[in-house]
Amino acid sequence: MSARLHLDVDALIDDPATGIIVCCGAGGVGKTTTSAALAVRAAMRGRKVVVLTIDPARRLAQSMGIEQLDNTPRPVPLSDEAAGSLDAMMLDMKRTFDDVVTSQASPEKARQILENPFYIALSSSFAGTQEYMAMEKLGQIHRQAQERAGQPDGYDLIVVDTPPSRSALDFLDAPERLSSFLDGRFIRLLLAPARGPARLMTVGVGVVTGALTKVLGAQVLKDMQMFVAAFDTLFGGFRQRAQKTFELLQTDGTAFLVVAAPENDALREAAYFVERLRDDDMPLAGLVVNRASTTSGKELSAEEATAAADRLTREDPASVTGALLRVHADRARMVAREAQLCERFASAHPRVPTVVVPALAGDVHDLDGLRRIGDLLADGEDAS
Repeated sequence: MSARLHLDVDALIDDPATGIIVCCGAGGVGKTTTSAALAVRAAMRGRKVVVLTIDPARRLAQSMGIEQLDNTPRPVPLSDEAAGSLDAMMLDMKRTFDDVVTSQASPEKARQILENPFYIALSSSFAGTQEYMAMEKLGQIHRQAQERAGQPDGYDLIVVDTPPSRSALDFLDAPERLSSFLDGRFIRLLLAPARGPARLMTVGVGVVTGALTKVLGAQVLKDMQMFVAAFDTLFGGFRQRAQKTFELLQTDGTAFLVVAAPENDALREAAYFVERLRDDDMPLAGLVVNRASTTSGKELSAEEATAAADRLTREDPASVTGALLRVHADRARMVAREAQLCERFASAHPRVPTVVVPALAGDVHDLDGLRRIGDLLADGEDAS
């Protein structure tokens, strides 16, 4: 067995230098619940917390006792024992995009952009826009937190729940992807007629534009050209803010937590996230192995339980005790298999602090459940 580092969750959230915690991982591993539980625990222990979820599932609002979450932080009604405070919000992708446009453009220019059909499609469904706007919203919250530092409505900890996509680190790639699209050759080609005298429309450009008109239709192409012409003056500001947020994520005040299930595919994804964070110089705090199977540790081994079940069923094929022993044997094998997977991960990544959170009997649907998860995060095993 290799030595493993233990992830001390309370030390992480109690450290005043920790200003941002980003939870990432594959879909379905419990990132949203983990993010909410961390935020609740930090608030109970005295931090002024805001949690931003980007998961379109609305479980977070239900668990926190809020009717619904939107782009505006909503106070979470914690118990009187709470030494801090907690607000929660869920990213509204289009509203965030709209807010950026209206804050950066003149009223007339903003109207042209917001009413443009191509912009409406881009802000609502373009691949990567959700992650890009998540970066934008994180940057906004961080700037507001700095401006209101020390004030009653200020935040000293931001917890971010990343999208439930195949690669949750699209959150990091989105600014460059969207920037490349808006700054790409195709977009520049569309913009050429609007940028200069007619002589810029060479024969080659005219041929391509004619082909695009046949494929897309004249109105769609016109909408795209009008959008790019109007949006071009804002583009530099988008890119600069995205770069600042990316740099913010690389600072010591940020901590990434990779969340995984004790399954082969999920831990393989976790390994990818760990390596990618390292390559991008992102500060990794550790790994949370969520919903792990457990036994009391004082029970029969799988082999012993199976042998006892075999003896009982030979004497009585309908033996209930024999059936229960087989269930226990299956459970013991599952625990052993999960421990082996965690051991394999730790051997490959010995410097990654890890905590194992046991599975609860039921779903988390209220603040008490989130507090219970927070307790397990703080008291969890180190997978050793």
